[in-house]
Amino acid sequence: MLRADRTGPRPIPERRATAAVPHRATASLALRAAAFGRRESPSFARRATLRRSLRLLGSFRFEQTDPALFYGGLAVDTAELIADFYRDLTGCSLTGATVLDVGGGPGYFADEFTAAGARYLPVEPDPTEMHAAGLNVRGAVRGSGMALPFRDDAVDICLSSNVAEHVPHPWRMAEEMLRVTRPGGLMMLSYTVWAGPFGGHETGPWHYLGGEYAARRYRRRTGHEPKNRFGTSLFAVRAADGLRWAAHASERADILATFPRYHPRWAWWLVRVPGIRELLVSNLVVVAVKR
Repeated sequence: MLRADRTGPRPIPERRATAAVPHRATASLALRAAAFGRRESPSFARRATLRRSLRLLGSFRFEQTDPALFYGGLAVDTAELIADFYRDLTGCSLTGATVLDVGGGPGYFADEFTAAGARYLPVEPDPTEMHAAGLNVRGAVRGSGMALPFRDDAVDICLSSNVAEHVPHPWRMAEEMLRVTRPGGLMMLSYTVWAGPFGGHETGPWHYLGGEYAARRYRRRTGHEPKNRFGTSLFAVRAADGLRWAAHASERADILATFPRYHPRWAWWLVRVPGIRELLVSNLVVVAVKR
C-alpha cells in the first residue's frame, strides 16, 4: 500500500510494525556492519562458482530473443545474492522486508522476491517497459531512478540490477537509492561496465570502436535502431566510476563488498587492478549498508 508523504505528493511505502528486522540503535548497527567487514568473504561467495558463471554468461544470448529465460535466471541469482547479504548483515531472511527494485522493468524479479517473503516494489520510468512482458506486478511504481518518488529511509533494501548504464546520471541514481534506504538497510547496485565484452549490449563488440559507430552499424545491419541506443538509453560507465562513488559514499554508508558479478570467487581480485578491471570485470556490484 502506498500513502502520500505529508511534505509532498510523492508516494512512499507504508512501514509495517511487523518488519522482519527491528530498528536497532546506531551503535549496534555499526558494530554489526564492522563485524561483517571483518569476515574473509560474504556468504554469497560460496555461490560464486565457475558453474554459476558459465550458466549466467550462457544465458546472455537470449536477452533479446527470449527475455523471460534470460531475466528469469538473473532474477533467481539476484534474489539469492540479496538474501545472502541481508542474512549476513541482519541474521534475518527476507521475510517481511521491503525491497525496492530501481529499474524493475516488466517485473521479472517479482516472483523470486515474493517467494522469499519480501514485499517487492519495482520502480520503472518507461510505461512501455513496465508492460513489455505482460506481467502485472502489484505495487509497481512509475518513476525515475534519478528522483525516486519515495521519502528518506523508506525501505529495508534498495537494489538496481543492470540499470546504471542506461541512465545519463547513474551516480545521482545511486545517491537516491542510498537516500531511500533506512539506516541499517542494504543497498546493492550492479551495472554493466562499458569497456567489458557486454558493454555495447546488442551493438557489441563494435562499441570498442565507439558507441555511435556501433549504433550506426547495428542500424545498417538490421534496418532498425538498437533498443539500447548509445547516448540515449545506453551510456559509457566505467568500473572506476563505481569504485569512486563507493569511496565517496563511505561517509554515509559502510561498503560491504565490490566484486565482478558474473565471475567465480577466485577472480574477484580483478576489481582491484586499474585498467584490467575495465576490460574484464564486465559487471560491477557495489553492496553497502546505510549508516
